[in-house]
Amino acid sequence: MNFLTELTNMCMICDGSKVLVQDCLDPKWSGITFPGGHVEPGESFVDAVIREVREETGLTISGPKLCGVKQWISKDGTRTISFLYLAYNFTGEIKSSDEGDIFWTEKSNLAAMNLASGMEETMWVFLDDNISELSYSPKDTANMGSDWRYEDWTYSLN
Repeated sequence: MNFLTELTNMCMICDGSKVLVQDCLDPKWSGITFPGGHVEPGESFVDAVIREVREETGLTISGPKLCGVKQWISKDGTRTISFLYLAYNFTGEIKSSDEGDIFWTEKSNLAAMNLASGMEETMWVFLDDNISELSYSPKDTANMGSDWRYEDWTYSLN
């Protein structure tokens, strides 16, 4: 079994009552999400989220605050940890990327939007100061497919 760790990030950028969202184009994970991506070797977590936000949105954030983590272990044993950040300070103009369309929406509209799989529970880490971890566990490892499907997992919020 493989025991690698993959490090990723995601950032909710706030401007008053609005948040910046991405309509993700990846067919494996389509729908509304927040910008983010992988942490490169040798890169700090904060530098990685600043870079990913700039690449995907055109904005340069400053002072992102870690609000929690999201994690899961794939069937091959790879553990993925996603660092979840909030950002209130930014410069630049938004522009969409190959990842998907970027636009501002009212935070209150998020629940009614076509969220990417898993974003409904991920939102709790961003929005509730008493929750700092979202952890997924497989329902039945013996019958899991090779592709990630949220219906094969259960989650806990702590």
